[in-house]
Amino acid sequence: MSEATLDRASHGAEVMEASPFAIPSSKLVMWLFIISDACTFGAMLFAYGYIRNSAADWPLVFESASIWNALLMTFILVTSSLTVLLAVRDAANENRAGAFKWAMITAGLGVVFTILHLREWMSLIGEGVRPFQNPWGAPMFGASFFAVTGLHMAHVAGGVVALVVVGLGFKAGRYAFRHIEIWALYWHFVDLVWMFVVPLIYLLNMKR
Repeated sequence: MSEATLDRASHGAEVMEASPFAIPSSKLVMWLFIISDACTFGAMLFAYGYIRNSAADWPLVFESASIWNALLMTFILVTSSLTVLLAVRDAANENRAGAFKWAMITAGLGVVFTILHLREWMSLIGEGVRPFQNPWGAPMFGASFFAVTGLHMAHVAGGVVALVVVGLGFKAGRYAFRHIEIWALYWHFVDLVWMFVVPLIYLLNMKR
């Protein structure tokens, strides 16, 4: 190969941009999971909307107390998005104690969210709501409500476990910044999904 050809090849290598996919495989896997999970939630919410609009006697069951409870849960999740950002910031600065603290606060907020959600479930079950029956109208209300909110609640519970494990591991030096960052992405996704659940499941089903 001539010297001129080598020079051109060297120059081309210098100006070539880095691949947009040049990210750690663990982060890529999380992004792929988020995309696939977004499709799952999107399909479930679409199916819920279809069932609701096709039912002539869809029950409007949520009173002001339930709406305020949903808004409180929303506030908790929004706050947890801030705390997990602080955990990422401290992890990036190698502040292991600070990252652990904010990760545990985020996990604690997730636990509070789950408790509030379970309390709401118990209240509806106490009123006679079952997967395929309820005292008010369309029997599919219970199945669709429990399916959508239950899947989201399972994601929150799973995120709490992951944050505790990764937070403890990061504090002990077994995990790096990228592990905190990856689970922060997951947590933000869970929070974003809730922003679609509240208007579709709660606000549109308020008693009028």
